Amino acid sequence: MLRFWETRFPQIRPLKRGGGRRYYRPDDVELLRAIRFLLYDEGLTIKGVQKMLREQGVPAVRAEPGRMSAQGVPRAPPLARPEPASAPTMVEMRQALEDLREAERLLTQGRRR
Repeated sequence: MLRFWETRFPQIRPLKRGGGRRYYRPDDVELLRAIRFLLYDEGLTIKGVQKMLREQGVPAVRAEPGRMSAQGVPRAPPLARPEPASAPTMVEMRQALEDLREAERLLTQGRRR
């Protein structure tokens, strides 16, 4: 995928090492992440991302890919995630097991009648 993107986005220019190995600098990686975000998360086409790069430039696209929408509108800050529920204690689990066994007993009695 990286080599394909290199053919579509001339702004991606990794250094080529011996044996044809590519070395992606931190700026290259940031740009690749921004392109990936725009393609997969925002749903833009390759042509759409190319247009953004032409019109807004690499620094604008690379700066904060998740902060701006594809239309250039600032996104709302992410919602705070609720704290995960604490795991049930052993006492609560034993009580739940007792309740389930009681429900099973009542259902079994109801079937016999």
